[in-house]
Amino acid sequence: MAPTPQLLVDGIYFGEGPRWHGGRLWFSDFHAHAVKSVSLAGDLRTELTLDDRPSGLGWLPDGSMLIVSMAKRQVLRRTPDGEISLHADLSAIASFDCNDMVVDAAGRAYVGNFGFDLDAALAARGVESVIADHVTATLACIAPDGTVRAAASGLHFPNGAVITQDGKTLIIGETLAGCLTAFDLDAEGGLGNRRIWAPTWPRVPDGIALDAAGNIWIANPIAPECALIAQGGAVLEIIDTGQPCFACMLGGEDGRTLFMLTAKTSIAHEAAAAPTGKLLIATVAVPHAGRP
Repeated sequence: MAPTPQLLVDGIYFGEGPRWHGGRLWFSDFHAHAVKSVSLAGDLRTELTLDDRPSGLGWLPDGSMLIVSMAKRQVLRRTPDGEISLHADLSAIASFDCNDMVVDAAGRAYVGNFGFDLDAALAARGVESVIADHVTATLACIAPDGTVRAAASGLHFPNGAVITQDGKTLIIGETLAGCLTAFDLDAEGGLGNRRIWAPTWPRVPDGIALDAAGNIWIANPIAPECALIAQGGAVLEIIDTGQPCFACMLGGEDGRTLFMLTAKTSIAHEAAAAPTGKLLIATVAVPHAGRP
């Protein structure tokens, strides 16, 4: 039987990019223009604010934090003493707002982007038409010194990404293809041997989290659920989240707390109107593995 989730905190506009770090869950709250954190005791605090919507989060080996600045198509760097500067400009690669990010052990960051104005396309054509016909996007790779290059192209709304425990495979959710896609990851950070790791349709992956058994939790933004998917596509477990689920992360002291960020909608003007998003938690059998 799937665990019943519990409410940890509410009053969030739209939570994304959850990361367990330093005994707290860090996440971006898009329409509060803020990066927030919370412990398992529920003490929510704002860590920093931006003049943009933040999204993907990660940390470099020196302890600096990376933050995706969505509309500006940038990644910012916050040093341990709190100084914020530009780490990388992705405008030459990202064709619309930037979104999720995963950072490898060497400090290379992989950042996706929408590829097109999703909200406008959904309003004009509807979800089925957008899934059937849309502009693809290029995944960016940022070296530790901030140098940017294209890592993979032709991706169908690249979203949440994980790197396996051995550092040799990157798996990314292609939301509009309804699948998880794997790449071999070489010693220089290059991606190759693209293949379908698991079809997920009729579910679509937004944020994702890897467990120690090699399975992946996916947040499903078109249904109120978070689902555990095995390689090949078998659905192992489904947790009812009450609202559409946009991001998930395994954390806690033993790695067995599944954090799930939900909201009524992802349509920007509706999500920004009121803080109706929630952060749910559930205890699962298999702990976190890999990155993030």
